[in-house]
Amino acid sequence: MAALSEIQALLGEPGFNWSDPAPWIELEQELGIEFPADFREIVNAYGSIKINGQLYLDHPARHLLHNLGRTIQENLELWRDEGMVEFLPSPVGGNPGELVPVATARTGEAVFLQVPDGPSSPWRVVVQEFDSPAWTLYEMTFSEWLLAYLKGRDVTLCSRNFAPDGPFYEFLS
Repeated sequence: MAALSEIQALLGEPGFNWSDPAPWIELEQELGIEFPADFREIVNAYGSIKINGQLYLDHPARHLLHNLGRTIQENLELWRDEGMVEFLPSPVGGNPGELVPVATARTGEAVFLQVPDGPSSPWRVVVQEFDSPAWTLYEMTFSEWLLAYLKGRDVTLCSRNFAPDGPFYEFLS
């Protein structure tokens, strides 16, 4: 599993550093899942941010303008629409094998975490290209996927054009 320190080395020091678990507990109870530790750790460190001017991540704290819970609920509605279900490998939701929408990109991609089929199964990342019916399953954790993205590897999102001088982030206001 990619460590937060590796992500920090590429992205820069986090400026949010959230420690109160209450927003996560509330969101997890609402969705019926427990988010993977690496995803929580990254989002708690950085908060609601835009990476490389392209990838949007939100934190679940209710007082924030960009709220993960609200983002997930809006995206669940979108992806449950009859005309959208054919664009994903499985339904959206919190049941085993289903997809939880956790990030978006200004270039039209949606990033999902796939709920494990069982307690010993790992979380995986699915990226859907909104402008086409294409999706890609990545057999990696969120932190591994994000690290690959920050290194400029092809993980459906491509950061080279958006971050020619290296990865960066900015807080969403």
